[in-house]
Amino acid sequence: MILKVGAILIGAVLFILILIGGGVSSAISAIFGNAGSQPSATALADIPPDYLALYRAAAGVCPGLDWSVLAAIGKIETNHGRSTQQGVGTGENFAGAGGPMQFLSGSFNGVLARHQIPSGGASPPSRYNPHDAIYAAAYYLCDNGVRRGDLHAAIFAYNHADWYVKRVLGQAKHYADADAAASVGTGDCDAVQATNAVAVAAINYACGQRGLPYVWGGNGPDGGHAGFDCSGLTKAAYAAAGVILPRTAQTQFNAGPHVPAGQSLLPGDLVFYGTPNNIHHVGLYIGKGFMVDAPDFRQVVKVQPFRHKADDYAGATRPG
Repeated sequence: MILKVGAILIGAVLFILILIGGGVSSAISAIFGNAGSQPSATALADIPPDYLALYRAAAGVCPGLDWSVLAAIGKIETNHGRSTQQGVGTGENFAGAGGPMQFLSGSFNGVLARHQIPSGGASPPSRYNPHDAIYAAAYYLCDNGVRRGDLHAAIFAYNHADWYVKRVLGQAKHYADADAAASVGTGDCDAVQATNAVAVAAINYACGQRGLPYVWGGNGPDGGHAGFDCSGLTKAAYAAAGVILPRTAQTQFNAGPHVPAGQSLLPGDLVFYGTPNNIHHVGLYIGKGFMVDAPDFRQVVKVQPFRHKADDYAGATRPG
């Protein structure tokens, strides 16, 4: 909660060590990196999808703020709005805090006086509305330290206790593990997991076409064909998710955006084969080293490993 309490020394040693080692900002960069992190499997399993989307969107109003910090605060304060304690959905707790991010009325109104909450919440904005509360928390953290590169100060302003800062950073680390991308995705069409709704929709569509025959130039039953070719499947899958791709594997590869070499793939990425100027095949990655694709003549749409000995893997893109 945003509440001034007496200083508690639990965890203080950690932050002394951080300061000696080069400052809080350096420590935070080591944990989260310089760019926004991807949700780990823990985050996907624990955070309701609507809250996860809000945390990721709201972090964008404050350069340098990773969404996982907002999510960690939301977890600690109210379990992402799921707590049944007084002061979450209505009323206030013993300290006067209310809503999913546990704002004091004065603190929330102070944010509103300095910032305009983006549309999509209540009118007027309310600390009990998840959209408004999460955006207000992002602005509050930004004003109280993130903007000047001091995340410790920002979290400490949210609740004046070092144990609280330590707990928030620990929870954020679980939500944004450095190896998160490698742990996301099941490789199983019956248990689809991805970091965003677009990828989930595309994978679900492609998985639903398993068993249909490979047809050269095929766009599937919705396109008047009995089956798909490789790029027809990926185009139709992303169209079902509201994203329009070019028609051929080569033009889909050219469209990007490309996943940097060495970066872990995420479910929903398109994986390509050939050379950059002669792409001959594309599949839809679903995690754990598997893809859904329409392989070739006399085969059907299926799940199979996306890498094999002597393949000519050319790289991946991340549509959407």
